[in-house]
Amino acid sequence: MAQKTFVEMFGFDHPPARLSQAVVILIDMQREYLDGAVPLPDMQATLKGAADLLTTARTHNTPIFHILNQGPENNLLFNSEGPHYKELAEVTATQDEITVIKHYPNAFAGTNLHALITVTGRKQLIIAGCTTHVCVSATVRAALDFGYQSTVVAKATTSRDLTDHKGIHIPAEIVKQVSLAELRDAFAVLLTMQTS
Repeated sequence: MAQKTFVEMFGFDHPPARLSQAVVILIDMQREYLDGAVPLPDMQATLKGAADLLTTARTHNTPIFHILNQGPENNLLFNSEGPHYKELAEVTATQDEITVIKHYPNAFAGTNLHALITVTGRKQLIIAGCTTHVCVSATVRAALDFGYQSTVVAKATTSRDLTDHKGIHIPAEIVKQVSLAELRDAFAVLLTMQTS
């Protein structure tokens, strides 16, 4: 039998966000993760999930925020002048959508994202992007501090292989699974895809 989440035990559970009442936040869907220095093993499937989410959100006129990670100056990773910095073509922001540049894993840190969301009057977030265990997780956790209810689209996020402190290899699939389980336990609702 599945254990109750902390969210359920504390009575803070909520239904998945609806596109008509939420904003979409798409995090770090950049070439760096496809064919750059940090290619992710499940990036093509994640890209399709993210593109499907955007297509559906656009038909509902849902506000969409694109988050781009910009690395430190003189660093090759996520270098804004480099070839792998750009957002992937399948999920590029339209003229009506806002792009926010971040320098930390948490998309709220050092940015005006909270102010931009506040203008919409919406308190529900639908979050997707890369990576599940770093920037998606950090942003979802921070969102709770601002009073937002988060829904994470599981098929539109992915992770990378890691090595633990004992040198044991942890496959990206397991990293993602554990990260999503942690978010579901206390911070977010999980969805395969948002359709309403």
